[in-house]
Amino acid sequence: MRFLFLVVLALALGIGGGAYLWVNQPFDLPTPTVDLSIEPGTSGREVATAVVEAGVPVNALLLHAWFRLSGQSRLIRAGSYELDRDTTPRSLLQKLVRGEEALRSVTLVEGWTFRQVRESLAKAEQLRPDSAPLSPENIMAQLGKPGVHPEGRFFPDTYTYSKGSSDIAVLKRALRAMDKRLEAAWALRAPQSPLKTSDEALILASIVEKETGAPKDRPDIAAVFSNRLRIGMRLQTDPTVIYGMGTAFDGNLRKKDLLTDTPWNTYTRTGLPPTPIAMPGKASLLAAVQPAPSKALYFVARGDGSSQFSNTLDEHNRAVNKYQRGQ
Repeated sequence: MRFLFLVVLALALGIGGGAYLWVNQPFDLPTPTVDLSIEPGTSGREVATAVVEAGVPVNALLLHAWFRLSGQSRLIRAGSYELDRDTTPRSLLQKLVRGEEALRSVTLVEGWTFRQVRESLAKAEQLRPDSAPLSPENIMAQLGKPGVHPEGRFFPDTYTYSKGSSDIAVLKRALRAMDKRLEAAWALRAPQSPLKTSDEALILASIVEKETGAPKDRPDIAAVFSNRLRIGMRLQTDPTVIYGMGTAFDGNLRKKDLLTDTPWNTYTRTGLPPTPIAMPGKASLLAAVQPAPSKALYFVARGDGSSQFSNTLDEHNRAVNKYQRGQ
């Protein structure tokens, strides 16, 4: 009887030791990494099968048994995962229960146009290009903003996503982020602001974004344009002309371009252009609604990234001679 007990104990210890070794033994993956996708509502048994179908050389029944015995089978989360050659049955289960998805990121840069945003999304690693065949109008309709021009409507930031996510989902997050930032900025607008709507604030912020060389100048640049709007003076800002030219702009802005009328040409038209011309960041949004307490109507680049501001045309002409013509 004692001998039988010892035999059973030895078998149990052997099985237990083997199980311990197995759950801590890395999978012999055929490639450096394996992508695993778990859909919502997938059972533990189906997860084990999906692991095998993804290319992991493991017995699905044995893997499912491990999930069950761990007591965490029902805690496995849906998502996109990446397994490497250090992954063991134990670490795999931990990854699935914690929802440690394989994430990628894409950065939308301040001052980018919607065209540049689309180009960046198209190049983003393992981001599903669902928006590729869609027109800008159709994209905005899918995002719940039918009839809204897409320019400037997405907040520049870095967005993470799981492998295989839709680029529409990234755009939706960027759209919501801009809506939130714009709402917050509009609530802080100065009482004397000439801006009538938050959309006007977004348009002005996009111009400030494109005109600013030195970050500290944003409030002063916003003040120049706000002062001009207040007295009905044309904004006369080159970035709006360039935007209106679209793909016809070759990098060289000529006098004839300044005289060629488009809805965005602020040399030929008074007031703000009809849409933003780029994506403004948080600092430009705040500058647009809280411009510096300045009477300046002009500014010119100093050549070091910063700008010289002037209250009168005579002062401005002297600044132009000094900084642009070296006189």
